[in-house]
Amino acid sequence: MSWAPRAGLPIVESTTPPVLTLTGPVTRPRVTGLVHDVRALMEATGAAVVVCDVAGIGPPGLIAVDLLARLQLAARRAGGRLRLRAPDPALRALLDLVGLRFEVEGEAEEGEPALGVEVEVEPGETAV
Repeated sequence: MSWAPRAGLPIVESTTPPVLTLTGPVTRPRVTGLVHDVRALMEATGAAVVVCDVAGIGPPGLIAVDLLARLQLAARRAGGRLRLRAPDPALRALLDLVGLRFEVEGEAEEGEPALGVEVEVEPGETAV
């Protein structure tokens, strides 16, 4: 069997994950509503990832950590995951301190070199 080549570029389905933008200050009553928002985004779009923009979340604290932990749990229960966009270094340090790991947008995945990084090999050494 053979097919005639198609004209033009191949069709590529591009998907952009939905974005949930968090603005501060974070309060306990807002947590429940945001958890429902994550579930609704995942169900409505069928996306496996929800990007959570935390640039405007305000000063990091335990309420913010609680919120992100609950959002991550809701995303996992819906069969997906949560990815953070623009987290403050203090928030990342606090998340590491309590043992919560999040995928951060723009970072290389574990085991992969960052984009644009080249590894030099000394003459006489074998390439890895």
